[in-house]
Amino acid sequence: MRSSILIIKFLFLGGRLDIIGFLSYIVCLMFKEDNNNQTFEGLGINPAMLTRITKMGFVKPTPIQLKAIPVATAGEDLVGIAQTGSGKTLAFSVPTIQAVVLKKKKGLILLPTRELAVQVQETLNSIAGAYGLRTVLLIGGTSMGPQIRNLKKDPHIVVATPGRLIDHVDQKNLSLSNVGVLVLDEADRMLDMGFAPQLKKILTFVPEDRQTMLFSATMPDRIVDIAHQYMREPLRIEVSRPGTTVDKIDQEIFIVPREEKMDLLSKLLKEYKGSVLIFSRTKHGAKRIAHKIREMGYTADELHSNRSQPQRQKALRGFSNGLFRIMVATDIAARGIDVDHLELVINFDLPTQTEDYTHRIGRTGRAGRSGKAISFAVPEQKGDIAQIQKLISMILKVKSPCGKELDSIKNSAVNCKSFTVQKSNKGRRPNVSGKKSRSRYRR
Repeated sequence: MRSSILIIKFLFLGGRLDIIGFLSYIVCLMFKEDNNNQTFEGLGINPAMLTRITKMGFVKPTPIQLKAIPVATAGEDLVGIAQTGSGKTLAFSVPTIQAVVLKKKKGLILLPTRELAVQVQETLNSIAGAYGLRTVLLIGGTSMGPQIRNLKKDPHIVVATPGRLIDHVDQKNLSLSNVGVLVLDEADRMLDMGFAPQLKKILTFVPEDRQTMLFSATMPDRIVDIAHQYMREPLRIEVSRPGTTVDKIDQEIFIVPREEKMDLLSKLLKEYKGSVLIFSRTKHGAKRIAHKIREMGYTADELHSNRSQPQRQKALRGFSNGLFRIMVATDIAARGIDVDHLELVINFDLPTQTEDYTHRIGRTGRAGRSGKAISFAVPEQKGDIAQIQKLISMILKVKSPCGKELDSIKNSAVNCKSFTVQKSNKGRRPNVSGKKSRSRYRR
C-alpha cells in the first residue's frame, strides 16, 4: 500500500517563513515518491558512504529513509514520525555520520533504553568504522570505568541514555560543547519513561547552533513543545498517521480467562514454529512465563529490569542468533529488540499504556516484511481493546480460546459455548469512546 506522506514546515522560532525553501523541499520530495525502483542514490549521500551501505545490503530505502535522509543531509532540523520497525535508525545514522565527517563536529544520539542504544551503536559502527570514526556507548547497568576510558579517546559520536549521559557530564568526564548533530530517537518513549527533566537539562548543555533530528512513533503535544522550544524551523516528515501499525502485520485478539492463558500459549507455540517474542506486564510475570515455557521443552530466555546488563545482552544475542527460540520481555524491550524474521509477537498481557501496543507488535513485520501479532485479553478488558482499536483505527479480529471467531469487541462472547461467528468488518472503523489511560510506564 502506498505510504501517506505528509511533509510540512510547521514551526518557526523567531525566523521568517521561507516560502521558496519550503516549496523546494516539497517539490524535491514529491519527485521521490515511493516506487519499486527507488534506491539510495540521489538522497544526498556521498558516494563513499553510498558504496558502504550498499555492501551492507541496504539497496531500497524504506519510506522514512526516502523522505528523511535528503532533509537531514541538507542540514535541516526535522521531526520524523514513523511506525516502529520502519528503518528510522539508518535514516538518522547516515546523515549523522556524514555531518560529523564534513563539519568536524561531534554527534550525540539519545535513546530511551539500553538495548536500543546498543543496537544503534552497532549500526553506527558498521558504517562509521570505514571512516575511522569512534563511537562510545554510555548506558546504565554497566561500570562507568570502561566508559570513562573510551571518553578519553575523544569519540566522534556519543550514543547514550539520558541518565548515564548526565552522570558523565556532571562528573566532568564529557563536554557537549562541540555537538553539531543531536538525535532524539524514540522521543515519545523517553517522555513516557519520565526522562523529560533529563532531556531539558541535556538540551541546555548542547550548543544552540546545531542540527537536531527527532524521531518518534507518536506525536503527543509534549513532542510538539520540544520541537517548538529547542529546534529551528523543523520539517515534519510523517510516513504514517501516529499510532498506526504496519499493514503487513496480521493482528488478532483472544478473549481468554486468566487461568487459561498458559494453555492457550502452549497451543500457539506448537502452531508457530519460528521465533516468538512474548510480552508480560510485569518482570515477575516474565520470569514465571519463561520458566513455564522451558518446562514445555522450548528454549527461552527473559528480558526485564531485574536482569543485569550483561544478562540482558546475553539474552538478546541468544535470541538474535537462534540460541533461544522464545524471548519473554516486559515493555523495557518493546523498542529494543530488532530480530530479523521474527514470526510472532504475543501480548500475554495487554500493555498498561495503550500506545505501547503499536511498539510491541512493531517488533515483527519490520522493514516491509509480514508478521503476526496475537494478544490475550481477559473478559473484563474489552474496554482496553476498544482503546487499542481506537488508537490504530481498525477493528481487530477477536477469537475465543478454542479459535472460534467472535463478533466485534462490543458484542463479543467470552467462551466457546456462546459464540457468534464474526461478520466481515473489513474497512470499518470502530465507534468507541473513553479516556486514554494515564498509567505510568512500568519497567
